[in-house]
Amino acid sequence: MAKYVCPCGYEYDPAAGDPDNGIAPGTAWEDVPEDWVCPVCGLGKDSFEAE
Repeated sequence: MAKYVCPCGYEYDPAAGDPDNGIAPGTAWEDVPEDWVCPVCGLGKDSFEAE
């Protein structure tokens, strides 16, 4: 599974999810809600790039 990287350096790993912000481990990028934002800098999903 690909990881997705925010310009600030935060990396979304689907295997790890973002449980602190309601995204369960194993959540594919496509299944992350569109209103989710980077937990580090607050940018939206559209700012992330596939690694």
